[in-house]
Amino acid sequence: MKALGLRTVKYSVPDIEKAKAWYTDLFQTEPYFDEPFYVGFNIGGYELGLDPDGEPYAGNATITYWGVENIDEAYNHCLAKGAKEHQAPMNVGGELMTASVLDPWENVIGLIYNPYFKLP
Repeated sequence: MKALGLRTVKYSVPDIEKAKAWYTDLFQTEPYFDEPFYVGFNIGGYELGLDPDGEPYAGNATITYWGVENIDEAYNHCLAKGAKEHQAPMNVGGELMTASVLDPWENVIGLIYNPYFKLP
């Protein structure tokens, strides 16, 4: 199998209308796909999907990191929009910085500043 890279991150949300409004505000982006069974956003070329038919995955070990230009600003922006602290910004080697927050449905949103990563 040849992996083509990250395509979609799906978060389970019991109230899709509330989640759609929250993520629209958080990422300053309107969804490109908006149906009662699924809402999809294009975030920097990758899909964030909201699914009303599942339980949030609080406490699971999988974290998807969204690239940001300034880790502290992005982290504080998320907190100001109502996210809860999961892991404060920290250096993970060289210039790499990561942080994570919990959305109102307990999904983990990872943030990463990685100046070494380049899209093909």
